Amino acid sequence: MKALRVVGMAVVAIVGLLALAVGVLYALFDGDTIKAEISRAMLEQKQRTLVIAGQPKLSVWPNVGIQLDGATLSERASKDEFAALQSARISVALMPLLRKQVQVRALDIEGLKLTLVKKKDGTLNIADLLGEPSAPEASKPAEAAKPADPLLIDVSSIHIANAHLTWRDEKAGTTATLSNLSLSTGAVLADTGKKTAVVEKLSLSAKGQSGTDVFTLALDAPKLSLSPDKSAGEALTLSATLQGVARNATVNLVLNGVEGNADALKVANLALKLDAKAGDAAVKGQLSSPVAVNVAGQSVALAKLAGNLEVAHPSMPMKSVSLPINGSLKVDALQQTAALELATQFDESKIATSVKVAKFAPLVLAFDLDVDKLNVDKYLPPKPATTAPAKEAAAAKEAPVDLSALKGHTVNGAIRIGALQVSNLKLEKINAKLELAGGKLDVAPLSLHLYEGSTSGSLSVNANGNAVAIKQALVGISINPLMKDLVAKDLLEGKGNVTLDINTQGSTVTAMKRALGGSASLALKDGAIKGINLAQSLRDVKAKLGQADSTQAANASQKTDFSELTGSFKIANGVARNDDLAMKSPFIRLGGAGDVDVGAGQMNYLARATVVASGEGQGGKDASQLKGLTVPVRVSGPFDALSYKIEFGAMLEDATKAKVEEKKQEIKAKAEEAVKDKAKDLFKGLLGK
Repeated sequence: MKALRVVGMAVVAIVGLLALAVGVLYALFDGDTIKAEISRAMLEQKQRTLVIAGQPKLSVWPNVGIQLDGATLSERASKDEFAALQSARISVALMPLLRKQVQVRALDIEGLKLTLVKKKDGTLNIADLLGEPSAPEASKPAEAAKPADPLLIDVSSIHIANAHLTWRDEKAGTTATLSNLSLSTGAVLADTGKKTAVVEKLSLSAKGQSGTDVFTLALDAPKLSLSPDKSAGEALTLSATLQGVARNATVNLVLNGVEGNADALKVANLALKLDAKAGDAAVKGQLSSPVAVNVAGQSVALAKLAGNLEVAHPSMPMKSVSLPINGSLKVDALQQTAALELATQFDESKIATSVKVAKFAPLVLAFDLDVDKLNVDKYLPPKPATTAPAKEAAAAKEAPVDLSALKGHTVNGAIRIGALQVSNLKLEKINAKLELAGGKLDVAPLSLHLYEGSTSGSLSVNANGNAVAIKQALVGISINPLMKDLVAKDLLEGKGNVTLDINTQGSTVTAMKRALGGSASLALKDGAIKGINLAQSLRDVKAKLGQADSTQAANASQKTDFSELTGSFKIANGVARNDDLAMKSPFIRLGGAGDVDVGAGQMNYLARATVVASGEGQGGKDASQLKGLTVPVRVSGPFDALSYKIEFGAMLEDATKAKVEEKKQEIKAKAEEAVKDKAKDLFKGLLGK
């Protein structure tokens, strides 16, 4: 009984002391003084105005706690609001404070509003709160700082509810917001001396908006432990959704097996899933890789990327396509370098590429791309039919040629493609080296095989003035299928060589056509000029002498065969001038001169056909009586509707001149013969014979 009495007295004494301590605490607690002191310190040390609307409240059960209601904090040296909160409460264990240990039983924040600003000079509006020195202070010699006493933090739980965060980039002119932000944790243990921390049951969720896009974020981590020697974590899950105008996306990221230390972290497996839609297009994908992070070196390495990407669109002929992904990626933020190795199979195309970035900004990179075959047209929606009014409207609203993407970057690369179809052109064995610097892209050498022949040369595109230059030597080319696929024109047949040395510049495609300059030449064999059969058109031509000129529209089913065709062009202001056309065939010799106006899309050319033999084999009657006769044929009109005009009037004039000349030669020959005969008779008389 005596022992119980002693214990009872001790309990009563302790309760009495606690009651006394509580009474003293309440007696000494002065909310107004605390408000004034905190506001004064904030104004003097940070030049920020702190206003606490409510009276600070003290609670002692079950833990010592202080609650604030209705507080606002201004921007530095400004009346603009930086932060505000509806209420905040912190409760701590009393006894550990005496041992310089902070054991926070709970930290609850409600209705926090915070505005973060990145100024035009790149600084943040919270730099002073983070302890970063101002520019003048930074220039002063650094004083030896007294090391702070280590602090032990023990928080049983943290709860942040209904928070609102605004991010504003004044230089970029963009604003993003996070609303309904909530954060909750289990126990949080930290030792600033040992640089260790343990967080249990971390959960973060938020809803935000950027422009017209609304997004949500959610983060869950069962347990995280951090220390200089070893850090680890169970599965960490991050999910995000995006809802915008005619687009939405969902992303899920899971990190398993996180371990390491303050200098380096390893993730046994990163798993990423993506499901996105934009208009009628849909993309689904998944990607996984182990991850190595060098914290001190600020580098990240994904040594074994593996995954799959699916792209679907109703306008694609196959509706959807799947791309397997294999490769590796390393990014070094400190050195501003990156390296990517990637291999995939796009439908029937096998693609391998390597990219090395030497500098992020301005971008400096080198790449190597190898593709076995690729049909770009297969994956593009069909072009809509264009009516005449639509063509006029398109011309009126012609979009400018924008080459600004070439500026500010330095790129070197090599491209090899086994077979390529793009815009209906069919190319093979493409080998090109690219160099981009100062806004100018040079592709040289550029070689490839096409349409039974090959070509080699160079291509240059300059964003400074929107200029383009092409130098190519085409050898052994079949010209008809090339023209059909390139410009959708069926004008010429034959096989041979074509050389191009052309250049242009302009803000639109039309302007570039009108500014075209340079030179070109062609030399073809065993072909035909499509649209007219000269042999047939010249049939019974003598009977038509003196009649009105005959005009006929181009007819794709008719053609004039030739064994050789050569010509050269001088190009200026979008007009190609030719003065040396030469065509040979068993029946006709063709020459001529004229203009091909590329800018206006039309032609004005006068060809002169001379009959040299019978035309029976070319659809005409026996034209031996026309031998030596020259027939003018004028080709004119837009490329889509060329017309051929046989100028009989000019032909009659030429024929008359030829006949007069022939008669002169005949008279001259007879006169010479008569003179010879007279001389011979005179010579005989002199000899007496």
